[in-house]
Amino acid sequence: MKLAIISHTEHYKDANDNIVGWGPTVNEINHLLEVFDTIYHVAMFYECDPPSSSLPYISERIIFVPLPALGGKSTFDKLRIIFRSLEVMKTVNATLKKADYFQLRTPTGIGVFLIPFLTVFVKKNGWYKYAGNWNQKNPPLGYFVQRTMLKWQQRKVTINGQWPNQPTNCLTFENPCLTMSDIDLGNDIRREKTIEGKIEICYVGRLEKQKGVAYLIESIGRLSKNQKHQISKVHLVGNGEDLQLFKIMAAKTDVEFLFHGFLSRNKVFEIYQKCQIFLMPTTASEGFPKAIAEAMNFGCIPVVSTVSSIGQYIKHFETGICIENVTIEKVIQALNLALNLKHKDYQEILTSQRRIIELFSFPHYNHRIKTELLN
Repeated sequence: MKLAIISHTEHYKDANDNIVGWGPTVNEINHLLEVFDTIYHVAMFYECDPPSSSLPYISERIIFVPLPALGGKSTFDKLRIIFRSLEVMKTVNATLKKADYFQLRTPTGIGVFLIPFLTVFVKKNGWYKYAGNWNQKNPPLGYFVQRTMLKWQQRKVTINGQWPNQPTNCLTFENPCLTMSDIDLGNDIRREKTIEGKIEICYVGRLEKQKGVAYLIESIGRLSKNQKHQISKVHLVGNGEDLQLFKIMAAKTDVEFLFHGFLSRNKVFEIYQKCQIFLMPTTASEGFPKAIAEAMNFGCIPVVSTVSSIGQYIKHFETGICIENVTIEKVIQALNLALNLKHKDYQEILTSQRRIIELFSFPHYNHRIKTELLN
């Protein structure tokens, strides 16, 4: 079987002229080789140096098909998408002729015209993946249009979370991020971890205010001296336009913050293994960030907001600590709860996380693709 994936995933050429792409997506596609013989990935190509989070494909059976780098927030960026829509559809159509199935990953700028194109003109079997907040109250116009079109699809749509009045074609699907080797290693690490004594805190994701990074830094800065003394280090992994502002804020907290920038998957996993708390007081439109599942796998208590489907997996004092309606005061309260956990309570939460962690494994995801999407 051959699969064509269409997405806005960023691709680059590395120093050795090899194609590399955004690590989490490339990793997911690499594992789909257990289901498909050949995978064509139609996605964006950028003429710049790749971030260190980029990964190569593991097999020549994955074929990258470049699209022009489109997208952005300005009016000009949006107009460019429209002006080059025929070029994009031509590339997609040529690739679909070689495939048995397709997957369109949304929401994305090109999704506004590709969803109707695939619906009306393409008879090929396929499905759509909506990675954003399916239940977002006031989404951007492009997201709203795509979500509305997907609700009325005959083809299946995989979404984050389970919602009231969910259309029958929309299937709740976890985004995979863990191998069985990762899970086995995580089991060993969680058994040995303790929250007593000095601890480390981490965050992995875009460094921007919407993701709650300002709340994270300011709330840590407002902790008491004794609580700050409990924290050995705070690790921030990622990058963003507000990086310099966050560094200035962190310097005033009397706590050691380490800004790592983008890191490889293995380096990120090494940070999770050092930490006891994963802090993400996000207010952004999330699906379910893979970083939460990865952090739990290596023994981190997620202290997170309940945006979108996050609260469906992270239950207060069962699988993590939840922050309702994010404010500085509520983030501080949640941190206080985490910092005051006894070893027994910490280990009970880690034990309760196991059933959630396994839902985010690649074998589980591939099995569901075979049994629920390809049939």
